[in-house]
Amino acid sequence: MLLNIEHHTRYAYSEDVNYTIQELRLTPQHGFGQHVRHWDIKVNGELQPSQDAYGNVTHTLVVDAPHSELLIVAAGQIETGLDAVSQHMALPLPIYLRDTALTQYSAEMVAFAQQYLQPQRQNAALEEMMHALLSRVQYIKGATQVTTSAVEAFALGQGVCQDHAHVFIACCRAIALPARYVSGYLFTEDGSLMQTHAWADVFVAGEGWQSFDVSNGCRAGETHVRLATGLDYRSASPISGMRSGGGIEGMASSVIVNQAGLVVEQPKKINTVQLLEQAQLNRVARAEAVLEKQSQYAQQQ
Repeated sequence: MLLNIEHHTRYAYSEDVNYTIQELRLTPQHGFGQHVRHWDIKVNGELQPSQDAYGNVTHTLVVDAPHSELLIVAAGQIETGLDAVSQHMALPLPIYLRDTALTQYSAEMVAFAQQYLQPQRQNAALEEMMHALLSRVQYIKGATQVTTSAVEAFALGQGVCQDHAHVFIACCRAIALPARYVSGYLFTEDGSLMQTHAWADVFVAGEGWQSFDVSNGCRAGETHVRLATGLDYRSASPISGMRSGGGIEGMASSVIVNQAGLVVEQPKKINTVQLLEQAQLNRVARAEAVLEKQSQYAQQQ
């Protein structure tokens, strides 16, 4: 499958930012069943390419002049469905048994996962666990945040693709199966997914790395484009960084994935004023939520 991808990310600030540094993991990987025909990243700043410990292509973005907006555009063409998941490992397998703040597991999760430790049919058992998790942790937009852990999402019973990947990874590590987080893109014929996606890789003895997309209840295949891998979202997120100054920040992104030869949908324009207005509303909502929790706590004392 030949896929054209265009990914726009815009940051807007209520005041000038003095300095910005971002780490971009926005370059699709070669191998893993995909071939990068061409790819380009455009930014209003300087990019320094490198490779991280997980084998991901990264770019450090530095903007050291005052700015009120930051636009990042990644685009190109990827051919998928070429071969099985690559067996190449940048790090030793035991690294992928380490838990993180986002992928720790509870006793309840261990008990759940142990049902699916079946070495004689491990791949099939993992598919069963994938479907069981999707039933147990329903896909609900807005139910969680980027800081939500696997334990919290499992207990809540709701989440998005990031949570599904974290919970699945945590359950695999709980039964001594190395697992890693994958960030990337997903092609859907109806264009329903307009953002980045996440799934999980699990290392199965004798079969190598296997990919599971819990949110869609399927094995990752030719409709999936891999950007980066890591222990969790924090080590594989497409964009992360920090800034000095800027006041209130608004951020919006738009992802278009089209099959080559089909009608190309154009990315929606991101309105800077609306970004800042929404950021202010979110800030007020978070403050009100904190005050409400403090009030509830005071009443319990």
